[in-house]
Amino acid sequence: MNLSSDDVQDILSLLDSLPYAELTLETSRFTLRLRRSAEGGWTQETQVLPRPELAGPPAPVPPGAPLSPGDPRSPAKPAAPGVPGADVRDIVSPLPGTFYRAPQPGAPPYVDVGGCVEPGTVVAIIETMKLMNPVYAGTAGAVTEICLDDGQFAEQGTVLMRVSAGAG
Repeated sequence: MNLSSDDVQDILSLLDSLPYAELTLETSRFTLRLRRSAEGGWTQETQVLPRPELAGPPAPVPPGAPLSPGDPRSPAKPAAPGVPGADVRDIVSPLPGTFYRAPQPGAPPYVDVGGCVEPGTVVAIIETMKLMNPVYAGTAGAVTEICLDDGQFAEQGTVLMRVSAGAG
């Protein structure tokens, strides 16, 4: 099914006339989540991959097997040399974009310094070309540092947060 720009405008007009703040549309090909911003506009988060059937925890990954940067099973990168504590891991931006700590303006942040995370925990969003991309912790532990301000631009590979794997 292909939608024209007029179809999309009709859908957005309909959404604007409704009292709902969020809409989630799931199909076998994609998931689309729209949220009303504090300014009244809409933001979106899209996943354009087939939804996996979750039968339990993620399958173990053989050592050395490649994972995409956003995969929650992907380990966080070890902290740069010179950073105290060998148990500190960096959470890096999987792609360039604007760093957001919360799912929408005015909402509480996903995590704060001292908060505990698991590998699949969403810790932030990177907005690229109006698409909201979740950033996963990739490791378990406690957040020890948040390296960027909310709304700041991040290049791919920029350290967003640091997690102490021995804490929490």
